[in-house]
Amino acid sequence: MIPYGKQTIDIDDKNSVLEVLDSDFLTTGPKVKEFEEKLAKKLGFKYVVVVSSGTAALHLASIILLKQGDKVITTPNSFLATSNAILYQKAKPIFVDIASNGLIDLDLVEKTLKTTKIKALYLVTFSGLPFDNDKLKYLKDKYNIKILLDNAHYFGNGFCDIATYSFHPVKHITTFEGGAIACNDIKTYKKLLLLRNHGIVKDNSMYPWEYKMVELGYNYRLSDVACAIGISQLNKIDQFLKKRKEIALFYHQNLKKVQPLYPYNPLSSYHLFVVRYPFKNFDEKANFFIKMKQKNISLQYHYIPINSQPFYIKKGYFKQFKNMQKYYLEAFSLPIYPTLSKQEQEYVINTIETEL
Repeated sequence: MIPYGKQTIDIDDKNSVLEVLDSDFLTTGPKVKEFEEKLAKKLGFKYVVVVSSGTAALHLASIILLKQGDKVITTPNSFLATSNAILYQKAKPIFVDIASNGLIDLDLVEKTLKTTKIKALYLVTFSGLPFDNDKLKYLKDKYNIKILLDNAHYFGNGFCDIATYSFHPVKHITTFEGGAIACNDIKTYKKLLLLRNHGIVKDNSMYPWEYKMVELGYNYRLSDVACAIGISQLNKIDQFLKKRKEIALFYHQNLKKVQPLYPYNPLSSYHLFVVRYPFKNFDEKANFFIKMKQKNISLQYHYIPINSQPFYIKKGYFKQFKNMQKYYLEAFSLPIYPTLSKQEQEYVINTIETEL
């Protein structure tokens, strides 16, 4: 079976884990700080805090950015964690339709900003495609808003107050499960360190065992074992990204019956390679998925509109967005990961051309 995505693990990754297993620390040890420092340098942020998942990263970032009742513009085209993190803070997500490239439509975002008091934008670099930084700076300066970039799909920087990352196995690098929060503000960084570890500070002024809980925090720590494999994976990130772009370019050059979501873009991290096809209905789309699976190709779809999920409907968030609904019917994700061979990719392309 050829999946839409999977981890790339080699002997160096395995040895990095074994090295930590033989050390004095399995968690809260030196590999955590080393991974954070190397991530910060690679991503171009001053500070990075690693945590137990991409969802944990979004949660802690939301504690920093939001208060109860705040309104936050976000996209319906993401995994649930993006908007769930807004709800964790008892804030209110305001969903805005997407553009043709799958990203939230920033022109529609500005229309909402003109009529509604908004605290923050939660923007998703969907499929690995970055936003126009000049446009983001314009929106932030004009409307005095906070910007969070959910970079679960994008390995890079961008204009924002906080960026979050995911190291789930199908992402650009993996720490089994894991995530990170990146920022350039020292106060934010220190607060994140506190929130990650139960809100505890060490205070040895009276007794060597003393610690004090000064905030309501969480156990969102990432282990040394996970950080060790993260460091090993980070050493290969350039070749991982290069390979993803090569695969994406080959799809662009050889697909005939389906339309890539956007023209080939070397700035994209290509976490996903999304294409569109004018299916008549969802049954036809489902039958195509089944046919492809029978040919040992496992396609995927990203994402069911968040605000159409039962929980969000119950809370009154349902709204049918024209572009999102059309995208939902037409779009699907093709296999893309560093170990996908040229022969496998050709098989995927030829099978699509035959079955559609």
